[in-house]
Amino acid sequence: MKFYTTFHKYYCGIDLHARILYVCILDTSGNKVAHQKIKADKTELLKLISPYLEDIVIGVECMHCWYWVSDLCAEQDIDFALGHALYMKAIHGGKAKNDKIDSYKIASLLRGGNFPLAYNYPANMRSTRDLLRRRTRLVQHGAQLKAHIVNTNSQYNYPPLELHMKNKCVRQEFQTRFDDQAVQRNVNFDLAILDAYAQELKKLEYYLESKAKKHQPNYYAQLRTIPGIGLILVMTILYEIGDINRFESVQKFASYCRLVKCKAESAGKTYGTSGNKIGNGHLKWAFSEAAVLYLRGNDKARRYLNKLQKRMSKAKALSVLEHKLGRSVYFMLKNKTVFDDERFLKSKVAQWGELYT
Repeated sequence: MKFYTTFHKYYCGIDLHARILYVCILDTSGNKVAHQKIKADKTELLKLISPYLEDIVIGVECMHCWYWVSDLCAEQDIDFALGHALYMKAIHGGKAKNDKIDSYKIASLLRGGNFPLAYNYPANMRSTRDLLRRRTRLVQHGAQLKAHIVNTNSQYNYPPLELHMKNKCVRQEFQTRFDDQAVQRNVNFDLAILDAYAQELKKLEYYLESKAKKHQPNYYAQLRTIPGIGLILVMTILYEIGDINRFESVQKFASYCRLVKCKAESAGKTYGTSGNKIGNGHLKWAFSEAAVLYLRGNDKARRYLNKLQKRMSKAKALSVLEHKLGRSVYFMLKNKTVFDDERFLKSKVAQWGELYT
């Protein structure tokens, strides 16, 4: 957890909503110099904070509509702090809770150096990252539609499929497969959406690839050298990381990717783990997929996994491989090197930091 600890003359806390803002501005002594509700409008916000622009920081909680506030601060050269939603529990405590109280608590956290920071993702790559995340959700929905068609096929005891639903010929076969008109209409509804997805997702992936090559060409080229990692995983890792230099150490990177678990301890006793859902779920998924795909057709990697399984379960061995891949990606991007399969499989934990130096 990182905190915003820079000193300023004024501290502005905003309880952010889609249509309204509740703004509280404190001075260095903790006195309120402004505390009011305004519309979620750039002009009104600038008008309110204009007397304090000489030295002010603006802090908001990370929610879906913080982009425009961050961009406005960048345009006006104002310091901006994005609060980590899961860490900002202080604003949710107390007997009473409303927008006015929350804005004051946010400003107080900023002033006291207790404001937990989230990553303010660069504006030039932000929209492309959101588009890539949207593509992932659409593909997941497509998988649900395919599963529904296959389950309907089994429900009415039709012969099993020999080919995958991703093939256009298989989807065409299902357009006249069922005798019951209602069942066929139900399946045709799924097929129409799948055909649209198949057509549009190809165009979308081509567009995303072109953007990735422009935004981070070095990252793109380096990540493509890892066996088994294809285009989608490369772009997911690239856009979810953003800039590898924002991570001070490989341990913090592994924690952000949810590749390690943190112990919950008190009075010398361990009470399991905590914070398992804090971090980037997209990177966790990407490295989990990468570990499985890395093993495909890779005999040396399979022998390495079997060696790990002599000391632990298969699930734990795969987790170790995910962790190792994540650490390797960190040092590859940090030191601007490509993946070395031989050194990766031979290296021990203590050597991971030296693997790509």
